[in-house]
Amino acid sequence: MLLRTTALLAGSVRAMTTLTFVTGNAKKLEEVTAILQKGSPLPFTIGNQALDLPELQGEPDEIAREKGKLAAEAAKGPIMCEDTLLCFNALNGLPGPYIKWFLQKLGHEGLNNLLAAYEDKSAYAQCLFALCAGPGQPVRLFDGRTPGKIVPARGDNQFGWDPVFEPDEGGGGTYAEIPKDAKNAISHRGRALAQLREWLLANSEAFEAECRAAAS
Repeated sequence: MLLRTTALLAGSVRAMTTLTFVTGNAKKLEEVTAILQKGSPLPFTIGNQALDLPELQGEPDEIAREKGKLAAEAAKGPIMCEDTLLCFNALNGLPGPYIKWFLQKLGHEGLNNLLAAYEDKSAYAQCLFALCAGPGQPVRLFDGRTPGKIVPARGDNQFGWDPVFEPDEGGGGTYAEIPKDAKNAISHRGRALAQLREWLLANSEAFEAECRAAAS
C-alpha cells in the first residue's frame, strides 16, 4: 500500500510518497533520518516499519538485492533497507554480512581475538542500501565504505560493534567515541545514504512513476 501525505511544493498541493525504511531499531532510524534531512529536502517523507525477513546468505550485493525485493513485496510499497558489514582484510572480508551473528556469539573481545594471529588489523565498514519503489520494480544499491582498523573496545557500548572499529578519518577515536555528527560525516552508512539522497533528488519523477506502477 502506498502511504501518502499532503505537501505544498512549487506552489501546488500534491501527494508526497512515504519511503519506508525497513527497521525496528529506534537508534538506527534516528541516525538515518538525521543524515537524510541534511541538505536539500527530499521530495518524499520517511517512515519506518519492522518486517520479519528471512536471513539470507551469499555475496553482499546478492543479499542486499534480494532483501530489497522481499521487503518491497512485504511492505507493498516503496522501501529502503540496509545491510551493514564489517570486513577484516586479513580474513578476506569476513565476518562481512555475518557480523551480527559474530558479535552476538563472540562479543567485542572475541572480534579482536579473530585477528590475534595476524599483524594486519585493518578493516572496512560497509553499508549497502537497497532502494525499491515496490513489488516488481528494480532494486538499486548504494554502497558506502569507511576504512579503519579493529581495536580493543573503547567508548559507548550501546551500538553494535562501534566500540571496536577505529576509522582512519576518526582522529584516533572509535565510532563509539567520536561525536555523532562527526561519525555521520565519515560513516559507511552516511556515505551510502549520501548516494541514495543524490539519486532520489536527481530521479524523483522516475521513482514516483515506478511507485505508481507498483501500486497499480
